[in-house]
Amino acid sequence: MERSGSLSMESKREYLAKMRWRYARAQGRCYKSRLIEELIALCGYSRKHAIKVLKRRGAPRVLKKSGPKGIYQEEVRLVLKRIWFASDQLCGKRLKAALPAWLPHYEKEYGALCEPLKEKLQAISAASIDRLLAPVRAKARPKGRGGTKPGRWLKNQIPLATEQWDERRPGFMEADTVAHCGDSLEGDFIWSLCFTDLASGWTELRAVWNRGSHGVREALSEIEAKLPFAILGFDCDNGSEFLNHHLWRYFARRREPVQFTRSRPYHKNDNAHVEQKNWTHVRCLLGYDRLQNVQLLEPINALYRDVWALYHNHFCPSMKLAEKRREGARQIKRYDAPKTPYQRLLESGVLDERKRVALQEQTRDAQSLRAQAADRGRLERNPAGASCRQAFRGLRYDRPDAALRDSLHCVP
Repeated sequence: MERSGSLSMESKREYLAKMRWRYARAQGRCYKSRLIEELIALCGYSRKHAIKVLKRRGAPRVLKKSGPKGIYQEEVRLVLKRIWFASDQLCGKRLKAALPAWLPHYEKEYGALCEPLKEKLQAISAASIDRLLAPVRAKARPKGRGGTKPGRWLKNQIPLATEQWDERRPGFMEADTVAHCGDSLEGDFIWSLCFTDLASGWTELRAVWNRGSHGVREALSEIEAKLPFAILGFDCDNGSEFLNHHLWRYFARRREPVQFTRSRPYHKNDNAHVEQKNWTHVRCLLGYDRLQNVQLLEPINALYRDVWALYHNHFCPSMKLAEKRREGARQIKRYDAPKTPYQRLLESGVLDERKRVALQEQTRDAQSLRAQAADRGRLERNPAGASCRQAFRGLRYDRPDAALRDSLHCVP
């Protein structure tokens, strides 16, 4: 008898329906056995499976999902998705802590939420947030080039040290640079300086041209004047942009010298606090393209200074490692509750009343969703409707289009 390989699926369904009808009306074991053998010969089934197929009645049963009906429907996913994208894709635990601060600004941007929806958003767990956002999670991210060039001077004056800071007191900073070089470190291009406080996570950014020692010192001086706390310690890698006489004199020749240390060569985890900000604070905004036009320097600094620092320091909570222990082959880590750098600074007790009031007013007046969407949108749009990265490619050379250059200015 011909095997089922020559039968189409539709023909096979019709044949199985007819065989089931015959099997249900068959009288005696011998006749049923002949029907089973016919089905085995034609379809190639095992005997047990052929019996199950012939006994099946109607369409295959569709199994329902076990457990109670889901509480969080599509309207909850929509709110979470918008806030998740606006907050640069926070993990579930951090987004759960950030929701109370983001929801008032969400309602100003998209309209008031009904009370049942508000209650669901306030009660949702971090695990449920992760499950709801799983279909829209970001894809794999590209990787940039490292631009650290070893500094040859002052290695005797600047000690090599790790884990030397008091992480409970704001003022101990880590520093790093990010190269906006595209796929080549040759030539002139823009670098981003990243400075992070260990205790609070407060981060400031500046863009410099070619990371010269004079430009780095000026950027650091500007940042120090804006910080709500005093710099007590400064730790960096072994790059020549930090290990130089300009920066050493800047920290050493003052009434209360700042402790200046460096990490071990080729151990980037010594500066883990600032290394993780290279993605969240720099690459998420500017990507991996080559920024080769000096006219981009001022718009990027305006965005870093007036929008990006406010957004991350006041509206993006982060978790700090509270405990780490090893049990056999397992290493167990416990983290504290997610808090923004602004909240950690208020709880630290180092701010005087003037700085505390200034920070509170800054947070109260900020329109996080509107400011981030508007200012980031100015950077990402050009007159032709191209993306931010296409705009940067247009400014890569020495003859930028004037209209395109004007569209990249972030502050009106």
